[in-house]
Amino acid sequence: PEQPGNVEGAFFRGADKAAPHNLFLRPARLMPTAPTATALTNGFRFGAAPAGGTPQTSRTVRYPSASFTFDWSADRRRWLLSTDGAPTLTSEGQRVTPATVVVQYVKVRASRFHDFLGNTTPYTETVGAGTADVLRDGRVYEARWKRANPADGTDFTTADGQPVNFAEGQVWVVFAQAS
Repeated sequence: PEQPGNVEGAFFRGADKAAPHNLFLRPARLMPTAPTATALTNGFRFGAAPAGGTPQTSRTVRYPSASFTFDWSADRRRWLLSTDGAPTLTSEGQRVTPATVVVQYVKVRASRFHDFLGNTTPYTETVGAGTADVLRDGRVYEARWKRANPADGTDFTTADGQPVNFAEGQVWVVFAQAS
């Protein structure tokens, strides 16, 4: 598929939210058919949770201009997403509820790109290795991540190198600044 920035009309801004939360992509402009499930989950594994984990019912990841909070719902067996303190809803008005949330700690540096005001766009380094927290089933599991090159998926493993399985359902990967 072609790079989104090079395709005429691939991006559009919605009128119901303020920037930057109103930028959307038209996938059909980039590829004639939807990718297979394998392409969408390259490196992801689904199944039983690893042993251990620590109970956790809420996690917030903060950025300079936004915050995302994931609250565990035992009734729904999902994480309820809020953005900047307000429930995050689909365009149909349903709550966004991933089954697994991965907080992947990465290096974030300045890129060569700037907006019209001269602010530098951050560059998130997702090739390499580091740590991650995997939230599923109301628990957090410490994990390691590794991605050898941009064409590869990311592997998530336990400290002893065993794959970390995600819960069946939607997975959110949230990049956070490594300390």
